[in-house]
Amino acid sequence: MNFERTNYSSGAPLEETAGYSRVVKAGPFVYVGGTTSVQPDGSVYGENDGYAQTRFILEKMITYLEKAGGKKEEVIRVKMYVTDMNYTKEFIRAYSEFFKEVKPLCTLVGIAALNRPTQLIEIEIDAIIGASI
Repeated sequence: MNFERTNYSSGAPLEETAGYSRVVKAGPFVYVGGTTSVQPDGSVYGENDGYAQTRFILEKMITYLEKAGGKKEEVIRVKMYVTDMNYTKEFIRAYSEFFKEVKPLCTLVGIAALNRPTQLIEIEIDAIIGASI
């Protein structure tokens, strides 16, 4: 099978410098790459607040997904990388506000660190256009 591929940028300078896309759409498949709570001015939104960071990230990611023609109900997988498992209840509370009814696959993995010490979580999502509940 051959799928048309479209790359989308969030506008972050590192995307061009390093050579990666925030979102890649190939046919009906949409992949939103690792996203953190960094704001356009470079500051971290919700420093040391797992709930606030998770909500902020998922809001950004749904916007990116929609730009690629997808919607929240078509998300099939969510991967969360967290630096402190003590915030798990906060991460899950924010996550469930977006996906409780959708019920995508979900992975939560503890990691040593992210780019900035006040970042607690990085998230990736995968969607298939047309696979809504």
